[in-house]
Amino acid sequence: MPSASLRQLAIVVARQPSQLFLSTFEPSLVHTSSACRHSLVLFAPGQRRDIHLSGKNSSSLAEYPGSGRPSPPCDEPERTPLSVLPLAMVLRSLGTNALSSSRLLLPISLRVMLALAHSSNPLLSPDKNPLLRFLLKKSFYAQFCAGENAAEVRQTVARLKNIGFTGVILGYAREVVLSDEQVDGLGKDTSDVVENEVEPWTRGTLETVNLAAVGDFVALKFTGAGRLALHQLRHRLPPSRCLGEAIDSICQRARERGVRLLFDAEQDMLQSGIDDWTMAFARKYNTDPACATIYGTYQAYKKCMPEVLSRHLAEAQRGGFTLGVKLVRGAYLASDHREIFHDTKAETDACYDALAAAVLTRRWTDTVRGEGPFPPAHLVLATHNADSVRQARAICVSGQARSGVAFAQLQGMADEVSCELVDDSRGSAPASVYKYMVWGTTGECIKYLLRRAQENRDAVERTRSGRDAMWAEVVRRIKKGFGLASR
Repeated sequence: MPSASLRQLAIVVARQPSQLFLSTFEPSLVHTSSACRHSLVLFAPGQRRDIHLSGKNSSSLAEYPGSGRPSPPCDEPERTPLSVLPLAMVLRSLGTNALSSSRLLLPISLRVMLALAHSSNPLLSPDKNPLLRFLLKKSFYAQFCAGENAAEVRQTVARLKNIGFTGVILGYAREVVLSDEQVDGLGKDTSDVVENEVEPWTRGTLETVNLAAVGDFVALKFTGAGRLALHQLRHRLPPSRCLGEAIDSICQRARERGVRLLFDAEQDMLQSGIDDWTMAFARKYNTDPACATIYGTYQAYKKCMPEVLSRHLAEAQRGGFTLGVKLVRGAYLASDHREIFHDTKAETDACYDALAAAVLTRRWTDTVRGEGPFPPAHLVLATHNADSVRQARAICVSGQARSGVAFAQLQGMADEVSCELVDDSRGSAPASVYKYMVWGTTGECIKYLLRRAQENRDAVERTRSGRDAMWAEVVRRIKKGFGLASR
C-alpha cells in the first residue's frame, strides 16, 4: 500500500462518529444472563412464536400498516414529543442547531474548532486554559458529551433516563494520532506500540464498559488501538496475541456486566478485516439465542451490503450463534471510492429499510437471501431518519417483529426523532431508545466535537429541521406560560 494512502488512512481513521442502535421490545422472555435481561424479544405477553422463520418475503417496510406517524385521537390534545426535554436542553439545542444551519456562522465556527483541535498553543488547549474549558463545557461539550469522569457521566445518564430514554451508548473520546514516522512503522509489534497505543486503548475501553449500566452499549473502534491494529485490519490478518487478549478482556468484561459491544465500521479498505474480527468474536460470545453481546456494523449505502449481511446470517446459521446487527447508512462518503456506494440516496434508503425489515421479521427476502431457518438475530437501528424509524416501529406495533431491536441517535442531534420514540413508548409496544455520547476531558473530546460540527455542515437541511422543531417548542412553552395554549 503506498505511503500516501497510509497517511490518508491514518488521518481519517477516526474521522467519523460511531453509529448507533435502537431497541424496541415487549418483555416477555426470562433470560439466563444479565446481558440477556436487557436484550428482549418482541413477543406479546403470554404469546409464544417460532423465531426461526424460513419463508421468503419480498415486501418492503412501507407496506406495513401504520408506517407513517400516527395522528393523535381527535378527543385528546396533540402531544408534543419535545415537551419531555428540560428547558435548558431545548435552548442549548436551539442555539447549536441555529449555528449549524447558518451558512454564515458555521464556516467560522468550523475554523475555530479546527484550530482548537490541532493547535499546540496552551492558550488554545481546553485542558490548559480554564476560561476556554468553561466556555466549551457549558456549550458544545454539554450538548454532545457525557462528562469528564465517572460522576459526571452517571449524572448525564441519570438525566436522560429521567426524561424517558432507556439508556446510552458510551464511547471513549481519546484517539490515537499518528505521525508520518509512526505511519511508516505500521505493523511492528514493539513494546512501544503495545505500551503507548494498545494498552491505553484497552484501559479506556474497559473503563467505559465499567461506566455503562446493565443493558447499555459501548462503542468500540478497533483502530483506536493504533498502528498494530491498523496494519492487521488492512491486510486481513487475525489480531496479534496482545491485541487478541485485549479484545477478549473487553468482551469478557462486557458479558459479565450485561453490557453490549458495538464494533464500529470504518473505511472500506479496513472493513473486510473488521468483519473478520467481528464474526470471530461473535462466534465466541454470542452463544445465547436470546441476546447478543457483539454487534457488527452494516453500512446500507454500500452496494455490497445485502450480500454481506446474507453471508453473515448464513455463517451464524451454520455456526449456531446469534448475529448482532447494527444497521447504519454510512459515514465515509468523503474518503471511500464513490463506485462502492448506491447511486442515489433513495437507493440507500430503500436498502436500509429492506435490510431492517428482513432482520426485524426474521424472514428471507429478495434483498436478504438465504435458505432454511433464519438464525437468531438482534438489531440496532442507528439512524436519524424519521421515516425509517417509523416504518420499523410499524412492524413492532403490528406484532410482526421477531428480533430484539434498539433505536439510537447521537446525543445532541435528532432530538425530535428520539423524543417521538420516547413519547411513543407510552403505547402498547414501548420502544427502547438510546443516545450515543462520548466521555473524556474537554480536550480529549474536542476532535469529536469538530466531527459533529463537520457533520452538521453536510446536513444543513436536517439541522434546519431540528432548529425549527426546537423553536416551535420554545414558542409553545411561551404560549403555555401566558395561558395562550391548551397544552
